Amino acid sequence: MLLFMAIPIFHLLKTKWKEAGSAPTIPAGYTNDASLLNLTKVDSVIQVPNNREDIIEQLKEILIYAKTNNLKVAVAGAQHSMGGHSISPNGIIINMLPYKQLQLDTANNILTIGAGTLWEDALKYLDGFNKSIAIMQAFSSFSIGGSLSVNGHGWQKNLPPLSASVMSFTLLTAEGTIRNCSRTENHELFKLVIGGYGLFGIILDLKLKVVNNTALAYKYLKMNTEKYLDNYDQYISDNENVALVFGRLRISNKKFLEKATLSFFEQTILEPPPLSNPNSVELKRIVFRGSVNSEYGKRLRWDLETGANKVSKNMIFSRNELLNDHVDIIENKDAQSTDILHEYFIPKRNFYRFIDDMKSLLIKSTIDLLNITIRRVEADQDAYMNYAKETVYGFVILFNQKKTELQEKAMQQLTNQLVDATIKNEGTFYLPYRLHISKEKLRTVYPQSDSFFALKRKYDPMEIFSNQFYEHYK
Repeated sequence: MLLFMAIPIFHLLKTKWKEAGSAPTIPAGYTNDASLLNLTKVDSVIQVPNNREDIIEQLKEILIYAKTNNLKVAVAGAQHSMGGHSISPNGIIINMLPYKQLQLDTANNILTIGAGTLWEDALKYLDGFNKSIAIMQAFSSFSIGGSLSVNGHGWQKNLPPLSASVMSFTLLTAEGTIRNCSRTENHELFKLVIGGYGLFGIILDLKLKVVNNTALAYKYLKMNTEKYLDNYDQYISDNENVALVFGRLRISNKKFLEKATLSFFEQTILEPPPLSNPNSVELKRIVFRGSVNSEYGKRLRWDLETGANKVSKNMIFSRNELLNDHVDIIENKDAQSTDILHEYFIPKRNFYRFIDDMKSLLIKSTIDLLNITIRRVEADQDAYMNYAKETVYGFVILFNQKKTELQEKAMQQLTNQLVDATIKNEGTFYLPYRLHISKEKLRTVYPQSDSFFALKRKYDPMEIFSNQFYEHYK
């Protein structure tokens, strides 16, 4: 028994010992993003003040300065995109994170919020009113403006992306004017800015729908992957009490992608507990990091997580507590590698065929696979660059990539193979990630790309707002 316990303990301690420290600091005059592969020299990084009038005055001056000196402007928040979407080489980077204004209209359940606010700040604020975010991404450490710019989706049951919860937003345009954008006012800009990666102006304030904070009971299913959709229909879609849900695929070589889990949370009549400070996530983080380049670690993580899921069944959580999950829980502290996300959206009719196609590619790849989460996303009626044209299942795939030229080439090859499989299965790929896809493949999946870029030049003829994504694909 002692030996049985000693092996996983030793493995986790070894994982901790092997970590080569946190990511290197960014030198002055440079910026980077979550990929840690986009260190780029810039003209300046400017922090905005936490006051709307001061921000507007400052930003107008920056736009004049940029035009006068022929500089580009990129808008940044928490910078969790991975393809230079918040970076313009030798340009001005505007950091919106300091702008954290919050005001709740309790009569209409509308939250007015500054674009630099993190989701965790919004959750803490709303908890005092017993309210919660309607739609948000899986991690609360992203900024609201950044989430709108990528049109993120969440793990709220059977809902469209974030755009569906946005009532309106104010935008500072390239000409220095402020426009209110909604479904009835400046509607074309509304559609373009949502998922528009900061190319049409600077988002200032947003009005978002909020919902009640509720007490949720945890439920869990383990199954063969071939039963996933049947179980999803039975336990999730046909169950009106489910509020939050995500699935996972087993990624160890043993039974690779053959096993799946469904974790979901049902509403109860209990009062939700107040939001407390999060518990230490270090043990969970080490378990996760212990799966890097380790078949034993991947099996251990699956066994520990599925075992913990059984123990946690029927435990009660508040909605806000569940949504307030920080990216630190998977943080990579190995300076020699980085974690890279992909996401592919597949219609239900091709769900299993895509898994089979993906399986053959992942088995052959030299890139280390860390996680596959599945989330259902309903059709999006708002974003111009729409990745959810119908109900789709999002496969959120996390890899660990060494910071070497060989691994970069391997990742580029794998990405293109996965995109080819996605196209074959009538799906789409998410745009906030590395720029490994050709212009032709982008236009195959997003045939509206050329008109999107033409409209960008209509609203910003001097192309003041720019980033690496735009320069690569325009």
